Amino acid sequence: MVNDVPAGMRRAVRGTVLWRGLGVAALLVVAACSPPVRRRCLTYGATAEEAAAALPGDDLLPRPDVVSTRAVTIGAAASAVWPWLVQMGSGRGGAYTYDWIENLFGLDMHSADEILPQFQRLAAGDVLPLGPDGPGMRVEICDPETTLAFRSDDGRWVWTFHVRTNEQGTRLISRNRIASGAAPWLRRVIQRAVIEPGSLIMERRMLRGIRDRAERGAAPVPVPARSS
Repeated sequence: MVNDVPAGMRRAVRGTVLWRGLGVAALLVVAACSPPVRRRCLTYGATAEEAAAALPGDDLLPRPDVVSTRAVTIGAAASAVWPWLVQMGSGRGGAYTYDWIENLFGLDMHSADEILPQFQRLAAGDVLPLGPDGPGMRVEICDPETTLAFRSDDGRWVWTFHVRTNEQGTRLISRNRIASGAAPWLRRVIQRAVIEPGSLIMERRMLRGIRDRAERGAAPVPVPARSS
């Protein structure tokens, strides 16, 4: 049946499909780069106050080109959240996200479902590799149950976790500060349309993964009684 269709018609159909596909892709790029969508992408789960707040570790990269602040509420004490943070890393406790995606890039991530005692003694100055051959992430701040900040060897990426106690238990805030420099326009488009949404997918999974692990073995957080 296909061979009975004139070649010119087949080419016209393929061309129509191609142009429609390109049109859809262009619309997705425009949507991803629009200020409201991009703001939502970069501040998933965070309040406006959290996204705007100056936090410890910001001074490690004073003039970033991209800042994301994402957060999750965890129904557990800070002491139940912190061990999952300090054991994160390649060849350590993993990143609690989609391991199969990270391992496509050779990052050697295997998310742990238990506290690993051998990785609990993290300290400022320690360097954790991103995969067997990747760059190092140096621990710049390690303030137990409060702040954990990493900076890449080239100084272009700072990733900081902030642990804050609230009435529901713990607020975990993850902030990324990235210096992309004077990147070509195409790289900037790819950054906004592909990398930033991709980072949201991975980090959303990570935050929820930490939340679920911390809550699994934690005692319920008492809810304060309402004042009459």
